[in-house]
This record gives sequence, structure tokens and C-alpha cells, in this order.
Amino acid sequence: MDQYNETYIGESEVFQNFLRQLSAAAPVNRSVLIIGERGSGKEIAARRLHYLSPRWQKNLVTVNLAALPPTLIESELFGYESGAFTGAGKGRAGRFEEAQGGTLFLDEVALIPMSVQEKILRVVEYGTYEKVGSSVTQEVDVRIVAATNADLKELCKKGLFKQDLLDRLSFEVIYVPPLRERGEDILRLASFFAAKMALECNRKEIPVFSQNARDKLLSYPWPGNVRELKNTVERAVYKSQGNEIEDIVTDPFVNPFSTTGTEEKEEKRETADLSISLSEAKENLEKEYLSLALEKSGGNQRKAAKLLNLSYDSFRGLYRKHQTCS
Repeated sequence: MDQYNETYIGESEVFQNFLRQLSAAAPVNRSVLIIGERGSGKEIAARRLHYLSPRWQKNLVTVNLAALPPTLIESELFGYESGAFTGAGKGRAGRFEEAQGGTLFLDEVALIPMSVQEKILRVVEYGTYEKVGSSVTQEVDVRIVAATNADLKELCKKGLFKQDLLDRLSFEVIYVPPLRERGEDILRLASFFAAKMALECNRKEIPVFSQNARDKLLSYPWPGNVRELKNTVERAVYKSQGNEIEDIVTDPFVNPFSTTGTEEKEEKRETADLSISLSEAKENLEKEYLSLALEKSGGNQRKAAKLLNLSYDSFRGLYRKHQTCS
């Protein structure tokens, strides 16, 4: 439950709306489809749906379909009888059977082979299935929660996903908001991760972020979402020498020995205006980027924020800052 709690720190409007959607869908005994980017917390959303539902005392069974070879998905989900295939010395229960009365979470549902999709559709419609290698019909009462970051409607058009199954799985479709859209939640999460890492490293004080570090946290688009933020903050804490984290390094794969770009760096050094302070140069660059983005977006601040890979809240913060200074 630790991961459950930390991922659900947030006060932004978009995040609170997402939580309200989960709470509303949880008690309804229908399938739910969760859509979100990598690292955004799809499995945590499934856990919330389960523990807020009437099924919370029964099993929540998770199947990461990306970790299974396509040929094994059917036997993993439905189980098999002894001798059903080479190496099946004795039968075993499948994940549907293990989730009886509870919730089955199918992560990366887009990876299910078409032949297996047909069997899942039958479970959703009639609550019955057969184990691999058996003709005996089993009955099961399971709520399916599925998750993906793929475009399932497009896969249906290409014949790679059954439209009937998609219709059944999407009684409710809930989108997990990407971290870049959550504004100040980024700083709340960062502080939480920093405190936990400091405790792990036996630090006596909770680290704080400099203004430079805070600006970087808010302006970076976080393609890996909460998972990437956690890794980045933990790395910054363990590398920091003092109580203040002065910089945020989002890419740990920058090669310090690479010669690529040396000439460009020298050219930038020669053209840099050292008559102004570093903070003034940063202010000027921010103003220039804001002005250019607003110009290209026709004055639309939401579009300008997207051009700069900023959340709307972060963009508004910078805009107000420079309006005040001007």
C-alpha cells in the first residue's frame, strides 16, 4: 500500500477529477478500461478501483501481459489440465480462477492474441470458460479492469483487437492524467520522494529544492511520469552534498567524455554576453521563449504551454512572474 499512497499525492484540479472518476466507478460491477502513459500509475488506479469496490475483501489478481510470451497468455489466464501440452505434468489454476469473487487486472491488454480475446469476451458476457486441454465449462465471477497506453480503437480498425471485446471492457474509460498536466503536484511528489530517500540514506534533515531545481522540475515534460520523477529525485538526493538540492539531472545517460557538440559549446562561450548576470540571462531567455510561444499560438496560453512542454499551471506561473517584472 506504500506505492498506492505515494502515487496518489496531489491537489491539482485535473488529478482530483481523476480520483472522483475512480471513486464513482469503483462500486459499479462493470469492466473499466484505464488509459495512461507509462509510469503514470495505471496499476495503482486499478488497486483503488478494487479496494473501493464491494469486492475489496476478495483477491485482486494482476497479470502483466507484457511479461508473458503470447503463446502462454491463454494458459496463464485460464489454467490448464494435466497433459494439455508438452511439459504440463500436472494441471494448474489460471488467473481467472484465482480472482474468483474479486478483480482481475489485465495490464497491457492490447497485447492479448485474437484467439484469447474471444475467450475473454465469453467470460465477460457469460461468466464461463474452459481450461486449456479441457472441455469442462467453468463458471467464474470476476470483475475485469484493463489498462493500456495503446490506441485500442485504431487496433480494432486494423483487425488486431476485437471490437466486441473493446465494447465490453469500456463500460467506463478513465484516463490517468500525465504528470506534466498536474502543475504543483510535481513539487509535492518531489518533496515526498526526497524525504523518503533522505530517510533511506540516514540523512538528519529533509532536503529542500533550490529555485533553479524547482523550475526544472516544473518545466520538464516527464515522459516517464511519476516513475521517472521518483527516480530523478532519489538520484538527486543521494548525490547532493548538503541539505539543498541545487540542480535536477533528468538524463543520467549524458556521456561526460563525449566530444560531440564541442565546437557548438565553444561558439556559445564566445557569443555569451558576460556583461549581465546569469540570473538576468535566464530571465531574458524565459521572456523570449514565452513571447515566441504566444506568438506562434496566436496568444492562446494553453497552446503556448504545450509548445513549451509545460503544464498550463507552470506556464501561467512564468507568465505572471514576467508580467510582474516588466
